Amino acid sequence: MDTKYIFVTGGVVSSLGKGIISASIGRLLQARGYKVTIQKFDPYINIDPGTLNPYEHGECYVTVDGMETDLDLGHYERFTGIHTTRNNSITTGRIYKTVIDRERRGDYLGKTIQVVPHITDEIKRRMLREEEKDEQLDFVITEVGGTIGDIESAPFMEAIRQLRWQLGRNAVSVHLTYVPYLKAADELKTKPTQHSVKELQGMGIQPDILVLRTERHLDDHIRMKVASFCNVDLECVVQSEDMPSIYEVPVSMQHQGLDAAILRKIGIPVGETPAMKPWHDFLDKQRNAQREVHIGLVGKYDLQDAYKSIRESLNLAGIYNGAKVRLHFVNSEAITRENVAEKLDGLAGIVICPGFGTRGIEGKIVAAEYTRTHDIPTFGICLGMQMMVIEFARNVLGYKDANSREMDEQTPHNVIDIMEEQKSITQMGGTMRLGAYECKLLEGSRAYEAYNHSQFSTIQQFNSSTISERHRHRYEFNNAYTDEYEAKGMKCTGINPAANLVEIVEIPEKRWYIGTQFHPEYSSTVLHPNPFFMSFVKACL
Repeated sequence: MDTKYIFVTGGVVSSLGKGIISASIGRLLQARGYKVTIQKFDPYINIDPGTLNPYEHGECYVTVDGMETDLDLGHYERFTGIHTTRNNSITTGRIYKTVIDRERRGDYLGKTIQVVPHITDEIKRRMLREEEKDEQLDFVITEVGGTIGDIESAPFMEAIRQLRWQLGRNAVSVHLTYVPYLKAADELKTKPTQHSVKELQGMGIQPDILVLRTERHLDDHIRMKVASFCNVDLECVVQSEDMPSIYEVPVSMQHQGLDAAILRKIGIPVGETPAMKPWHDFLDKQRNAQREVHIGLVGKYDLQDAYKSIRESLNLAGIYNGAKVRLHFVNSEAITRENVAEKLDGLAGIVICPGFGTRGIEGKIVAAEYTRTHDIPTFGICLGMQMMVIEFARNVLGYKDANSREMDEQTPHNVIDIMEEQKSITQMGGTMRLGAYECKLLEGSRAYEAYNHSQFSTIQQFNSSTISERHRHRYEFNNAYTDEYEAKGMKCTGINPAANLVEIVEIPEKRWYIGTQFHPEYSSTVLHPNPFFMSFVKACL
């Protein structure tokens, strides 16, 4: 069949959960046997979110092919298990750069370059995924960031308007809006939704399906009112209520017939409703998890989206270990030798979080020393692993001035050093070691055990020792110190076979004390949680 296109837009306010709805649609269509991909178009002018402050935009998610992307791609991968690439994350900056580069080469033969048609044509080309024609996809779901009415998103809306006419029944528009509850009036208000749809219609787009974000249940009277005022079939008005977990959303959407409505609009026979047994099994595990485990996130960004994939990976691993993970943020800037015991009191384990720059690193080093000497399960990721290495050098190897070249260029004991290929780079964006690389595990190590003896092993053949995980870093373990670390009890148990880069360090005599240079959180999904997180949470329990 021809590829079908679903466009997901949002109105009234931002942060309604377009990413979760897009991921849920993808999951539901997969359950019906369709091959799906999901892409995000962000209206900001940055080339990618790699240089954005996490307070601005949450975490930066990295694809297998090394693209720094929006955190919504993490939701897409966790829900659907697909591997997104650089072609699944597009910004206004990338669109304009492509068009301007073409203009500089003379590709437009001296024509005046304009938003319409040149920018909109490039947007359409990317939305149709013309560079990936060999993919054989049944559905392409395109989420547009921002809110209807934003100046920045106008070219994207114009591209969607044109594609709706061009594709006919092969395209569907899903619009997500907000129905607020006014406490003083004790009423749910549909007027913001009506205004949002009117704005969309003013751009030439009639939504086929409305998803109403709400904190209170909407009765049929309200749904009929919205359907009537917005020219949408009643069966195509579904509500997205607050759920105990984001992973309940696909089931809620299926119960309301969102996937069936999409198929009807496109003209595909609906057929039987899929059972989605693995997903329901997971939700049963989540509801039945009795134990609680308290885990600390030691980092410098006190907002939940900054470490989104880590938080979700811990939660998923907890569920599969029969436990609810209770996460506690511990600001590394506030940790000192004097208060570290108080700050980490009551935590069954800690994750030393990734990041960049000098802020908060001494607190991470103090935390790593405390958990090492008190044998508390500890998981260091990227910069977190590097802080574990520095702490060990200072307090076990005896190099009190040990540091990373990132923090102190003059340190005489640069146990963390800049990577050779990074030394000549001056630009910030997209220039790190990015994407998936192989790592060979040392047989008999805890890392090897985690990957080989997990039911969710990412290793293809049993008893293999090579994994592939994603990276985002400039600095690395300095191999000149390997023998000293190994002699004193910190083992290098994961090595990149091509670059001889140390990927994993661990102290075998501890209950669970492991650092990874890569980011295992990027490969954790709902149905296949990452084995490292499974092993860590088990140790915490």
